[in-house]
Amino acid sequence: MQITLEIWRQKGPTDSGHFETYQAKAEPDMSFLEMLDVLNEVLLAQGKEPVAFDHDCREGICGSCSMVINGFAHGPEALTTTCQLHMRSFQDGDRITIEPFRAKAMPVQKDLVVDRSAFDRIMAAGGYVSVNTGAAPEAHSVPVPKENAEQAMDAAACIGCGACVAACPNAAAMLFTSAKISQLSLLPQGQPERKARALAMVSQMDKEGFGACTNHYECMGACPKGISVDNIARMNREYLRSELLP
Repeated sequence: MQITLEIWRQKGPTDSGHFETYQAKAEPDMSFLEMLDVLNEVLLAQGKEPVAFDHDCREGICGSCSMVINGFAHGPEALTTTCQLHMRSFQDGDRITIEPFRAKAMPVQKDLVVDRSAFDRIMAAGGYVSVNTGAAPEAHSVPVPKENAEQAMDAAACIGCGACVAACPNAAAMLFTSAKISQLSLLPQGQPERKARALAMVSQMDKEGFGACTNHYECMGACPKGISVDNIARMNREYLRSELLP
């Protein structure tokens, strides 16, 4: 496959970026990141600066492979991270545009790399439980209703990649924040800090400069783990409950 790539290049956070055009060869069974690896090998052989991009597990788990491909966060395949996107999703001769996630709260550091530490600060603001450490408790010693357990597990599937922010026209982080709040609010272990957690995490989210949700649902469409916007409704209820009830 012969592919034309339009890639965003930016030397640093304070520099003005621009698109550069590259010709790349790829095999259909290559992952998208493997294709970029091959491109970088060619650039290095030519004495040029390789394209900077984030990656780690390459198994769709860590969420670090954040980039916008042809206008879609993580690319055109639903429920798929960039590292799990394969070149067979494209055609020979295609022109592919690759750029970083765009959000004020997630500034570009270099090329396709963005600073997602705002998510870490939201988690640090309230994403914990005050439980005893030590030996694992006996299985089923803490009863959890099946529906709650399933919803908590669905929310816990969030990998914090930031696709929801990149896809949202308001650059809102409400799907991410609501997933983390939902995960703990549904379980017995999360009850002691339940009220404080909702207030603290929503406050930190606003402090980071993320936008507000206006129900476009683009976040759910772009999420590689299929996190539901039902979590946003739950977060709003948790926040009001914490504000209004003693």
